[in-house]
Amino acid sequence: MALSDSRFDVNLSILFTEFPLLERPAAAAAAGFTAVELWWPWPDSPTPDPAELDALRDALRDAGTQLVGLNFYAGQLPGPDRGALSIPGEESDRFRANIGVAADFADSVGCRALNALYGNRVAGATPEQQDTLALENLVAAAQAADRIGAILLIEALNTPESPDYPLVTAESAVAVVDRVNSVSGLGNTKFLLDLYHLARGGADLHEVIERYADKAGHVQIADNPGRGAPGTGELDFVALLDHLTKAGYDGWTGLEYKPAGDSAESFTWLRR
Repeated sequence: MALSDSRFDVNLSILFTEFPLLERPAAAAAAGFTAVELWWPWPDSPTPDPAELDALRDALRDAGTQLVGLNFYAGQLPGPDRGALSIPGEESDRFRANIGVAADFADSVGCRALNALYGNRVAGATPEQQDTLALENLVAAAQAADRIGAILLIEALNTPESPDYPLVTAESAVAVVDRVNSVSGLGNTKFLLDLYHLARGGADLHEVIERYADKAGHVQIADNPGRGAPGTGELDFVALLDHLTKAGYDGWTGLEYKPAGDSAESFTWLRR
């Protein structure tokens, strides 16, 4: 297998950030990508002005890029990634306000995967209280995703970078996936298999793929250590992506790494 056999999309919230948001789809297209993904682009606003949503929609369409993944509102990213949906009070309220807005925008551009980051553990609420709130909000998100024919993604992060985030193993994230599917009855909640976060947390990636590839709705990659482009760390992506393919995964693989310099120049590993 060659890396070029995989379907790659590029995350415009971590790559091409040398450009303003509305110029990033065209920059990705100029670098040869037809598919992109995004964290929620307005971290301070779960319900941005409709004109901002229209402008992003137009930028994606004008560039000829397909949005294949979108985060629900999750507060300030990057980390420590904190999410919102399990944090009582204003943060979970903001997440709930964002559900319909994000789903409607995703539907308008044909995006069929929505990622919901869990929230950090916080003082003033027990883990049980937070998990109950999270389940309520995730079921609502699954219902919104189902309304537009999309899947809901649940992601594991890693303890060194997100020490208060409770889902830091594949097992913990998949347990939430199964719980949401059981309560919602929809079966549209999937595992976001982020190889960087799992490697940073010390997981055996081949074991994770063997156990959970059938539950994966999306894959994201960056090398470890450093979260750089493939080839800057120690991960063997040819072997890992080959294993994913053999395990039955045939979806998009999101490039979610930090470029060392100019984003367009960071894809030499892929051209090789």
